[in-house]
Amino acid sequence: MNRREFLKLTGMGAMTVFLSGCGLSALTGQEKNASGVAVHEKGEISGGKAMKIVVITSSPHPHDESTSIYLADRFTKGATQAGHEVFTFGAANSETHPCRGCDQCHMDGPCIWKDDIENALMPKMLEADLLVLTTPLYYFGMSAQLKTIIDRFYSRTGRLHGKKSILMATAYNRDDWTMSALVDHYDTLVRYMEWQDAGKVLGIGCGSRSLVEHSQFGDMAEQMGANL
Repeated sequence: MNRREFLKLTGMGAMTVFLSGCGLSALTGQEKNASGVAVHEKGEISGGKAMKIVVITSSPHPHDESTSIYLADRFTKGATQAGHEVFTFGAANSETHPCRGCDQCHMDGPCIWKDDIENALMPKMLEADLLVLTTPLYYFGMSAQLKTIIDRFYSRTGRLHGKKSILMATAYNRDDWTMSALVDHYDTLVRYMEWQDAGKVLGIGCGSRSLVEHSQFGDMAEQMGANL
């Protein structure tokens, strides 16, 4: 059995395990899922008003091969059909630089880097109501591309506080602890930034594009966008 065949088999098993717990509750509208994450009713997050949403993708894979970008696309479909305005930023294919910790911004900008984060992404994030952080799982954490974006929050720390946020991620692994470190990092970020967590889609066992496309995680992401 080659690696791809193995991943298909283990991935389908993972989907079953996941949907028997937290994934299924997101689809059935229970108040909380098995991980204790709130599942919001339609219009609860937006208050029935159109929101400005920034979706940050961070996979270096081609668009039609990426599992995490697939979730982002499905979320965007649901959100735009619900009347929300969505801006997508592809971190992996943009000109970005890591924070140097120079403090020239004094946490209120501008950043010394005049790259795509400063010129294209930051203005959109500052006016956004909701930020969607999307990543493949790399060594049980977020991608370096997404971490670069998050580190650059420093230049506008105060002005980025108080927003709403969503985490979407995909992984080969299917163990129940696969996403634990990533979720802990995200939850700590939410707490520090005083964000309102609007949901998570954690696609375990999604080792290929075909696996995620045939899983329920895409439906979950699209429904999450539609229910805002």
